[in-house]
Amino acid sequence: MNRIYVGNLSRETTAAQLETACAGGGRTVSKVLLKMDASSGTSRGFAFVDMGSPEDATAAIGALHGTQLDGRTIKVAAAKELPGPRGSWRDAAGEGGGRGRPRW
Repeated sequence: MNRIYVGNLSRETTAAQLETACAGGGRTVSKVLLKMDASSGTSRGFAFVDMGSPEDATAAIGALHGTQLDGRTIKVAAAKELPGPRGSWRDAAGEGGGRGRPRW
């Protein structure tokens, strides 16, 4: 478990600011995934951060949860894993076909 969730972010918070906050105290950050709204291009107010190790993730959660970043009290927790592999809508329909019907 190296990935953490960071929520209640300000719309103005950048990935660089978030990386700096998470890397405090000597922790290692591998990647910051700041979620953006596709239509407006603004932040959706949450991000996922891949930490260098499970220990770094645990330390970041303990150090950052409930603290202020850009004037907002942020929520930091272990990211929840989605069950099973994520497929496309075609996978759910079966054999890549229409509405679950065979194509013959």
